[in-house]
Amino acid sequence: MRLKLGVVKSWKKDFVTTTRLPARRDAAVLREALASLRPEPEAHLVLAAPGSGNIGDQAMLEAFLENTTGPVIVVQRYAGDAVIPEEQTERVELVELPHLVYGVGDAHADDLRRYAALVRRSRSVSVVGADMMDGKYSLRGSVRRSLLAQAAAEAGVPTRILGFSWNASARLAARHSLVAASRAGAVPLLRDPLSAERARRNGVARVEEVTDIVFSARTRDPRFRDALDLPAGVPFALVNASALVAGMVDQVPEYAQIVDRLRAAGVHVVLLPHVSRPVGDDKVAVRAVAERVGTEGVTVVDRVLMPAEIRSLAEDALLTVTGRMHLAIMSLSLGVPAITLATQGKVEGIMRLIGLPQLCVEPVPASPTASSR
Repeated sequence: MRLKLGVVKSWKKDFVTTTRLPARRDAAVLREALASLRPEPEAHLVLAAPGSGNIGDQAMLEAFLENTTGPVIVVQRYAGDAVIPEEQTERVELVELPHLVYGVGDAHADDLRRYAALVRRSRSVSVVGADMMDGKYSLRGSVRRSLLAQAAAEAGVPTRILGFSWNASARLAARHSLVAASRAGAVPLLRDPLSAERARRNGVARVEEVTDIVFSARTRDPRFRDALDLPAGVPFALVNASALVAGMVDQVPEYAQIVDRLRAAGVHVVLLPHVSRPVGDDKVAVRAVAERVGTEGVTVVDRVLMPAEIRSLAEDALLTVTGRMHLAIMSLSLGVPAITLATQGKVEGIMRLIGLPQLCVEPVPASPTASSR
């Protein structure tokens, strides 16, 4: 069996940056930097999710800002990863630390020291957890986020890891790091009962059960909805085709059936993307469905919408069908049912939390018999 060089390099870097010696070295850098600085708390510090085309990440940040008062420091990887709503810009300071979570060597150590300086300016520290804590997407990112939360808690700053999911097969290094952070005083906020049960079984302390923070957001921006020019008096459904699901199964035939049934019932279909990144672009998946179903009774949105735009559109929808959890959450928070494709073990817990497990569907390849119907 031949392995791609890039895959081998990624595994090697994850091993190098998540074994205990590098973690101890990072912790020592943070402790030394924190010890050299006096606390001057003035703002809430939040370590944002990667963002940059993922509207779920953007929605979590906006929900945090919407439910926080006073000055806020937002740590992002690169400029432009996070977009601060116009009404929040005066109180938000954006700081780029490109090597903090994913870097190595001297550049990583420098960003650890810059982070320590921000912690000393903080009244509280919040690490956006989401689906990034259990090592299933990036082991390095998971270990580092827990370590950064641990350092802030050990420095005496109230610290939380905001609403996140926890996989039944979380990676070992991610488990060790989260347990250490929780024992140091960081509060893990698990966003569904299933994740909370798993985390407790793994020895995580101080577990608190919450809902996903995006459920709390209420802002609207009706301008896109008003300009969309949907048929007057005709019910409509939001249908999102996820690039993540497209990488697992051929979803186009199934989505074509969904669109056909909605149209036959007199429901207009709005096809829209929710994530647009080089490694996973819903716009490509949406176009594939649009090409199959044609234009009759269908409106295609060709860009990702910001959270406030989505809420203004979703509140009038009959239902939502999506492969993206945060689009489902924004719909559900408005009382709109959202049939959601589960891909990473995180949707099941959310649907169990709200008492609607039947809205969670696991995508599987269609059988030859089913596909011929």
